[in-house]
Amino acid sequence: MSVWQVHALKYAERKDRVRAESFIVDDDHATQHPIDYYIWVLRRGAQTILVDTGYDGEEAERRGRPIRMNAAEALAPLGLTPGDIDTVIVTHLHYDHAGGLHLFPNATLHMQAAEMAYATGPCMCHGVLKLPFTADHVCEAVRRVYSGRVTFHDGDGEIAEGVTVHCIGGHSRGLQCVRVRTEAGWLVLASDAAHFYENLILRKPFPLVVDVADMLDGFGKLEKLASSRNLIVPGHDPMVRAVFPVDGAPHVFRLDRGPTRDITL
Repeated sequence: MSVWQVHALKYAERKDRVRAESFIVDDDHATQHPIDYYIWVLRRGAQTILVDTGYDGEEAERRGRPIRMNAAEALAPLGLTPGDIDTVIVTHLHYDHAGGLHLFPNATLHMQAAEMAYATGPCMCHGVLKLPFTADHVCEAVRRVYSGRVTFHDGDGEIAEGVTVHCIGGHSRGLQCVRVRTEAGWLVLASDAAHFYENLILRKPFPLVVDVADMLDGFGKLEKLASSRNLIVPGHDPMVRAVFPVDGAPHVFRLDRGPTRDITL
């Protein structure tokens, strides 16, 4: 069976945050704790799948969270343009993962039915749950439904041979991870099922959560899906840049050959 290449593209970062924003249970809440923002590209021959879209400059200004580049710019070193992308896996509809959907007009979206129900349902009456969503992004996903360009999954689903999605929940009701067959084995893009290696390894939940039990159970599910814990890639950890090699541009990191060293905290 053929395998996929996988790249992580870093498009933004925030250094003005502390550990209390990353862990519910932690003895040190005040120490600085930076976060990175990534999108991911899967390639096999002529096939290309984009996982998440990041957010654009307009959203960056609205939230006061600058970006280095939008998704279209991030793709350029891989020789890709937004028009080349016909498949986007949306891990969930939070602004930093679905804020660039409009940049990919040719793409069919793959997402969990539970995420659409969550993002358009009564939970959005609660400000703390609504905070990471932006109505325009959710409406863009709804427009794709009406144009016949959304494929919904309920739990586990296959996107292509060697690429599957798996509902985790926890952080968002319909959050899904992505499992990819690679040269190094089964690699799992955790997205926000594990923002940081520390969330996963020490079983420390992230504070923005709709169901803590689902989040905690999800850590074990990630480990079962991956060939090894070294092949679980958190959604926002700067450590990813330290353990996976740069590939062709300073913001591009090659994941499918595995990390250059074991993951330790």
